[in-house]
Amino acid sequence: MVSLQATLRAPRGCPWDREQTHQSLRTYLLEEAYEVLEALEAGNDAQLAAELGDLLLQVVFHSQLAREAGRFDICDVIEQIQNKLIRRHPHVFGKIRAKTSAQVLKNWEQLKAEERQAERGMAVAKAPASLLDGVPRPPGASRGPPAHPACLPHRL
Repeated sequence: MVSLQATLRAPRGCPWDREQTHQSLRTYLLEEAYEVLEALEAGNDAQLAAELGDLLLQVVFHSQLAREAGRFDICDVIEQIQNKLIRRHPHVFGKIRAKTSAQVLKNWEQLKAEERQAERGMAVAKAPASLLDGVPRPPGASRGPPAHPACLPHRL
């Protein structure tokens, strides 16, 4: 899939794919995420598999754009999430104990808070005031319900 996307972006590839940027693909990324949610709600496994593939394409596409710019590639994306999963599962890969899902979630939130603080260079972690604290907000968006995907291209 990675080489397929590279071929689509190559000089003899697809003109539409070659024109895309991170900015131009934002709507598609959000649209595909919503379509995954719709497939989950419908309980349709074939649809879910197809929509997850579409969402994966967005990850591969953005990674290809970044590779072309010399910033990172899909291997970096995979390495980042692999390291995060290991770091956030010390009850599996470390010495922390967690016998219940509640303990796992408590540890997960604490680790996330510590990571955010380390990124900010602060010494003491503060508990988030909201479950959405730390979740990036799209430019100009409120914390209200998300717009329907059909409205996104028209900014309705």
